[in-house]
Amino acid sequence: MPYFIDVILPIPLQRLFTYSITEAESQFLQQGMRVAVPFGKSKVYTALVYKIHQTAPEVYEAKEIQQILDEQPIITPQQLQHWEWIASYYMASLGEVFRSAVPSAFLLESETIITKKDKTEVDESLLKDDEFLIFEALQHQSLLKIQEISSILGKKNVLPVLKRLIDKEVIQVYEEIYEQYKPKLVRYVKLHEKYATEENLQKLLETLNRAKKQREVILTLFSLSATAKKPITVKELTKQSNASSAVIKALIDKEILEEYYIQRDRVSYNGDETEDSKQLNQYQQEAYETIQTAFQTQDVCLLYGITSSGKTEVYVKLIEEIIETGKQVLYLLPEIALTTQLITRLQQYFGEKVAIYHSKYSVHERVEVWNNVLHGKQKAQIVLGARSSLFLPFSNLGLIIADEEHETSYKQFDPAPRYHARDAAIVLAKMHQGKIVLGSATPSIESYYNTKINKYALATITRRYGDVLLPDMELVDIKEKHRKKRMKGHFSDRLLEEIEETIENGEQVILFQNRRGYAPIIECKTCGHSPQCPNCDVSLTFHQYKNQLRCHYCSHHIAMQQQCLACGSHELDTKGFGTQQIEQELTELMPNVKVGRMDLDTTRGKYGYQKIISAFEQQEIQILVGTQMLTKGLDFRNVNLVGIMNADSMLNFPDFRAHERSFQLIQQVAGRAGRTKKRGKVIVQTYNPYHQILQQVSVGDYENMFKDQLNDRRQFHYPPYYRLIKITLKHKEYNRVNESAAWFAKSLRNSFGDNVLGPEFPPIARIRNLYLKNILLKIPKQQSLGKTKEVISRIKNSFLSISEYRSVRVIIDVDTV
Repeated sequence: MPYFIDVILPIPLQRLFTYSITEAESQFLQQGMRVAVPFGKSKVYTALVYKIHQTAPEVYEAKEIQQILDEQPIITPQQLQHWEWIASYYMASLGEVFRSAVPSAFLLESETIITKKDKTEVDESLLKDDEFLIFEALQHQSLLKIQEISSILGKKNVLPVLKRLIDKEVIQVYEEIYEQYKPKLVRYVKLHEKYATEENLQKLLETLNRAKKQREVILTLFSLSATAKKPITVKELTKQSNASSAVIKALIDKEILEEYYIQRDRVSYNGDETEDSKQLNQYQQEAYETIQTAFQTQDVCLLYGITSSGKTEVYVKLIEEIIETGKQVLYLLPEIALTTQLITRLQQYFGEKVAIYHSKYSVHERVEVWNNVLHGKQKAQIVLGARSSLFLPFSNLGLIIADEEHETSYKQFDPAPRYHARDAAIVLAKMHQGKIVLGSATPSIESYYNTKINKYALATITRRYGDVLLPDMELVDIKEKHRKKRMKGHFSDRLLEEIEETIENGEQVILFQNRRGYAPIIECKTCGHSPQCPNCDVSLTFHQYKNQLRCHYCSHHIAMQQQCLACGSHELDTKGFGTQQIEQELTELMPNVKVGRMDLDTTRGKYGYQKIISAFEQQEIQILVGTQMLTKGLDFRNVNLVGIMNADSMLNFPDFRAHERSFQLIQQVAGRAGRTKKRGKVIVQTYNPYHQILQQVSVGDYENMFKDQLNDRRQFHYPPYYRLIKITLKHKEYNRVNESAAWFAKSLRNSFGDNVLGPEFPPIARIRNLYLKNILLKIPKQQSLGKTKEVISRIKNSFLSISEYRSVRVIIDVDTV
């Protein structure tokens, strides 16, 4: 009786593929194990076992699997169930979810190996020059890899040459699979067993009387073993005995010392004893009790606490309660920058029970966290991470905390699956019969609306911790300041006055400008030309520290031009300003003040965030200039002034969420000021101080902002009253995008009528040499979402069956933000 398995391949295929296995393999294999399988002509993929059965595929003959890669499943059944929901809801394939969910080390790669064919006589005169180079190299080397052949021939595409050599039966090609993850082994030493008795030990020390360094190493080993009462690493022994590694090697060779290896995690907690969590104040206690009561009847609770009200301490109390029952906790954060501060706080309370998981960690470190969560180890009972930590193999998840739930960073944009981590976390908690707390000082309109219709419970904290007042917010009219000539660069006299006073008082300042680089546009004063990116429809941003013009979409860059490329004029001027320009102006205005900058350019390395945040916390930096990564939940104790350089750029963005986001950003960045004893100050520079959102944010009036936005959205059919699906079509030819988008929109209109908007070119219509066109579909609450998606899938399949549209890429984004 034949046996088969259905597998998930890490490629965007809508269906599962079937492979044949033996009876013995069918008894060993389980759902969630990895197998290496051939796919296509010569590719080998790491696939995931989905189902074991005895039904042969009808359309094709099942190939055999190459090898089994696991002894136990690395994916749990609950995980697979969650993946299926993500794939179905966000209109992605299971393969795409699989690829983005697991650390890349689990997706074993295959490498093409070229060897010389045995027992064949080769007539060298028949070989062309490039063929002979490979043949000659194989005389000296038994095998070659594709990259090596590329460097021998000095060209990238070597496949035609290899094909000719295969046809002439000179070479043979096969795929070699290699494992990417290697466990970290730490080298330890101990005294050889034969010196366990006192008599033999005495003899040993006598024989080493002349070899003083070796004797010193043995004595150091004794003293370390006596005090530490734990295994001694080679590294520690060399350091303590001041000996070289050669001395220790000599002792191992003489069989005086014995070496052995222990597998260790790459990230481990080395702190002292943990502390008790802080006592909650009256308002935190009330919120905590409200959440506890709500969890008896509901699974989701929104914690709406103003900035610096102590939401983290409430989370800590909830975590304490859950981990006592032995369950796991997931603490989600929108930005890696936030994990830096929170790691220390959580480790103070929970020690080594906290594991961290995000993309700045290496592949090996992520595999170790994955395995610790899979095996339910104590060292990963609490996982702190960015959105990708949703995919970890939890088996007993009791609580999820989605902090700063309003953040758009929770939404994955590219590649598929384009999921929203907050929404996917709510589904994950339900699958585990766990609870979820969404926390924010400025909740998203959708989440707050859900509390109004009793879909979510609501807990609030209306007072800051320690009864500190919310910062005093002042709107400065820079149009008026320009008219009265009271501006120095991009700083109003009022902002400079407050900065000077704050620095004199020994306090710190945060300046917020939501644009990195020096200036977004360089313009010729003579002819008005500004350098554009050749691949995208954007102007190049000037980055002063590298003296280059750079595109923020495709990373194309050129050296800063000394003269206009169009007319040759030397009169070039900058328009607009970014964080670099603010930093430079401050350095010129206040040469004795230490200024730091925190944006994507300064936080590229693994510890980029940590270095800047630590320097600011230790007051090595007095003024920190940054983009929106500064606004999210960071806790700086000594900041008393926050300056918002230009509030208008956020308000005038072409998006229905622009006003909500502006309110959230300004409120969040303002919340970094005056968090301990003294009331903070916020200066907002704007050309329109009478704008409704600025008036509402200056008095912290979230309720009225919520009502206004809700009225607009009801009127214009936007969330939370309607769901949105955005369909983007991409192609390198302008006309083809136009025609195909018109066809797609027309087909959608036949089914959904006036609820289809577009097709429209976005503000930036070409990125990386591909033209984009968007269609927006609005889905009323009463319309079935499942059936709507079926119609879209059907239209997409019909669209791709038209030969001239087959090369157009269709991207479907459900619940677009």
